[in-house]
Amino acid sequence: MTYLEESQAAGREIFPDLARAWALFGIALVNVGVLSWPMMDSYHADGATVSGLDEVAWFGVNALFLMKSYSLFSFMFGVGFAYQMQSAERRGVGFAGRYWRRIVGLLAFGALNITCFFIGDILVIYAVLGSILFLFRNASQKTLIVWGSIIYGVQILVISVLAFMMYLGVTFAPEEMVAATEQFAEADAKALEIFGSAGFAETVAYRVSQYLSGFPFMMLVQGFGALAFFLFGLAAVRSGVIARASAPIWKPARRFALPVGLLLSSAGAWLLVEGHGMTDPKMMLGLVLVTIGSPFSTFGYLGLIAKWAEATPGPVTVFFARGGTSSLTAYLMQGLIFSLLFSAYGFGYFASLTAAQTIGVAFLVALLSVAFVSFWRIGFQRGPMEAILRRWTYLGAR
Repeated sequence: MTYLEESQAAGREIFPDLARAWALFGIALVNVGVLSWPMMDSYHADGATVSGLDEVAWFGVNALFLMKSYSLFSFMFGVGFAYQMQSAERRGVGFAGRYWRRIVGLLAFGALNITCFFIGDILVIYAVLGSILFLFRNASQKTLIVWGSIIYGVQILVISVLAFMMYLGVTFAPEEMVAATEQFAEADAKALEIFGSAGFAETVAYRVSQYLSGFPFMMLVQGFGALAFFLFGLAAVRSGVIARASAPIWKPARRFALPVGLLLSSAGAWLLVEGHGMTDPKMMLGLVLVTIGSPFSTFGYLGLIAKWAEATPGPVTVFFARGGTSSLTAYLMQGLIFSLLFSAYGFGYFASLTAAQTIGVAFLVALLSVAFVSFWRIGFQRGPMEAILRRWTYLGAR
């Protein structure tokens, strides 16, 4: 059975699958900056300068994908949550038990990702926030949108407060900020030491310790936004717009929301590239602008994807949509490849490639991960990681 035949038989639209594939590309382009260079200063680390093609490439990633890809991915998590509830209702089976087993499964995959692949894993955060999402399972569309908007407003407030604190620190407590900058430099030096020369066991220990110490901060700067988009995704299924690429809402999304989002994000991206480290108020202000622009850009991207999904599916569309059906496999595969490329126990390219080279590699890795899933799905009903997660979720039941 072909992808289109399978989708029609399951009553599934091509739109959500294309959205997941789109998100996977952006996630790879953003995440590679953390996997290939020290986290605190990214491509600026160790005195590196960013100019010319490198500056253009990094600016493009920040303007087009930073805080949009994870928003889109989070949106699709909410969509998937709604589909799981609908599936349970159609089958006349209980939803809660299966859902909580799925959450435990996500925690396990997240732990695997943190340990072996990626220090900035999102799956554990999704599992934690998925527990909160469960409380909204019976909420109305209006309630979901209102709460999602409030929660995202909190996300903007949190990052704005952090930016203002950096400004106050630089202005009124410069000595303390110098000390903080030195601490970040020490953290970068440690990352260079570990990923530049350490073996697998030492690297694993470092990844786990850094993730545990940084988890509260990650929840602070990503958690509210992710939960908000969970709710927006659930609302999109409740309203039916995610199943209708021709829904009227998608035209203003691409015509009006997208330009606003990209304008704000471009201004923020310029500040991010011009800034130097997390203690630079300019860089933090850039992050605020990107955060404000994210919902507009994400909504606009969904509008573009809807336009793409409206057309009669050709081989290219089917290829990418099929690749979007198993996003967990593709996401973990990206982490595996990046860890082998940039760690000392692999090819050892950590802090060795320029920004443009690194981003170019990330694009190829994203394409490879989506292509792998797409070709895998020709012969198998589910991606390999999705099959494992489903077996655990359903405890062997079909």
